[in-house]
Amino acid sequence: MKYTLGAALILQSSVALGELLHVHLKAPTTAHFRDIVRNDTYDFGCRPVAHSTDDGHFTLHALLTEDQISHLTKEYESVDEITIHRQMVKRAATAPIGTGDRFKAGTVSPVGLGTQASGTTISSIMNVAEVNSAFNALVKNYGVGSVTLPYKTFNGATSYAGFVGAGTDKSAYRLYFSAGVHARERGGPDQLLYWISDLLAADKAGTGLTYGKKTYTNTQVKSILAAGIVFFPLVNPDGVTYDQSSGSLWRKNRNTKSGSSGSSIGVDINRNFDFLWNFRKYFDASESPASTSPSSETFYGTAAASEAETKNHVSIYDTFSKVRWFMDIHSAAGDILYSWGDDDDQTTTPTQNFLNSAFDGKRGVTGDTVYKEYIPAADFTNIKNVAAKTVAAMKAVGGRSYTAGQSVGLYPTSGASDDYAFSRFWAKPGANKVYGYTMEFGYSTNFYPTLSEFNQNILDTNAGFMEWALAAIAVGLD
Repeated sequence: MKYTLGAALILQSSVALGELLHVHLKAPTTAHFRDIVRNDTYDFGCRPVAHSTDDGHFTLHALLTEDQISHLTKEYESVDEITIHRQMVKRAATAPIGTGDRFKAGTVSPVGLGTQASGTTISSIMNVAEVNSAFNALVKNYGVGSVTLPYKTFNGATSYAGFVGAGTDKSAYRLYFSAGVHARERGGPDQLLYWISDLLAADKAGTGLTYGKKTYTNTQVKSILAAGIVFFPLVNPDGVTYDQSSGSLWRKNRNTKSGSSGSSIGVDINRNFDFLWNFRKYFDASESPASTSPSSETFYGTAAASEAETKNHVSIYDTFSKVRWFMDIHSAAGDILYSWGDDDDQTTTPTQNFLNSAFDGKRGVTGDTVYKEYIPAADFTNIKNVAAKTVAAMKAVGGRSYTAGQSVGLYPTSGASDDYAFSRFWAKPGANKVYGYTMEFGYSTNFYPTLSEFNQNILDTNAGFMEWALAAIAVGLD
C-alpha cells in the first residue's frame, strides 16, 4: 500500500551534516512506512525504527538529501497521511574527537565513570590511535589477554581483541562484546573500554560500581569477570578513521573493490555475515534486507564474510569456542534487539527455519502466515527475559527510555552479526549455541552525540552491560 507525503509536507528550518538532513516521517501506523523502508537508497540509521508518539501515531527517523526529500514528495502525492519534518533547531556542538594520546602510548589506563564521583565527565571521544592505546594500557596495567586477529583491513590495519576474567584457558570464556562496526556510531568503543576498565579497577579495589542511579556490588563485579569476557573494541578501524577525519556520517568500511569514489566505497559489515546473506535467493522479492548496490549504506559485499572485519569478528568464535552470549554495540535508536532479524519469531513449527530451502523466496514479510522463523521456546523465553532486564537497568540510570524487541522490527535484515551468532548452532556442526543481541544506544539517527549525551550514553550502556551479563549468568553459561 502506498501513502503520500505531498499535501502535508512540512518545511521547517533544517540542519545538514554534509549533504544529509535529519528528518522524521510521521504516520498513523507503522504499515504506512513499509514501502519507504524497502527503498535501499534511503538512510534510516543502523536500521529503521518506528517510535510511538503521544498522539497515537508513529515516527520514522532518517537521514536524507534534498533530492531524496523531493523524490519522496513526488512519489507520494495522492493522500496526506504521512508528513515529513526536518530538524527544527540546530543541535549543540557534537562531542569532540580526542587529539593526541591521553593514554600515553598504552601506559595510562582508561578510567571509567562507574568508579568516579557522580557528575564526573569525560572530555572527548577516543580517536582511533587512543582506542588502541587504551586497549594496550589495559593489557599492560591489568594483565588483560590480547589476541591479534588474523585479517588486516583493506587499509592495512591490524585488529585486536581482549579477554579477561577467566584465566588463560580460552575455552572458559562465555561473554563476547564488539563495538565500532558502523563507523559513524560514535562512542561504542569508548563505552566498552571504559566498562572493562571499571570492572578491573573495582575488582582490584574491592569496591562496586555506580552508573547514575544504578549500583552494583563488588560480588557482582567479580561474578561477571569470572564468566570470562572477550571484547573486540574496534571492528572497523578504517571506517572510523575516515569518519572522524571527514565528519561525513560514514557507515561502511573503506574497501574500494566494488566502488572507488563517493558512496560506492565500502561494505556494510553488518550485512556481510553468513546468515541468509544472498537475500535475493532467500527472501520475498518485495523485501530489501540488504542491498546489492555499492552506493547503498547497506551494501552487502561480494560474498558472505568477504570483508576482513567480518572474518576477524567470526574468528573469535573459533578461538573462544564456548562463548554463549554475544552483544554488538551500535547506535542510534535506544533499544535492545534479539533474534531473529529475518522474520517474525515462532516456537511451534521447526520446519520453518533459515536452513530449509522449501521456504526460499518466502522470508521477510512480517505479519503474514507464509513464513515465520523458528526459535525453540526455551531460547525465546531466555533471550526476551535478558533483554527486558537490560533495558530496565538502562532506564533506571537516568530515566531515559529504552525498549526491547525482536530484531526484525519494521523490516527484515540479512547478514547481521546477532543473527549470525545465533544461527551458528544450527548451521555449523559442533558450534556452541550463542544468544546474539544488538544494543543501540542514543537517540534515532543521532550518531554524533553532544558531550553531555556522550557521557550519558556511557552511563546507560555500562549499566546495561552489567545487567545483561548478570542476567545471562543467571540463565546459564553452558
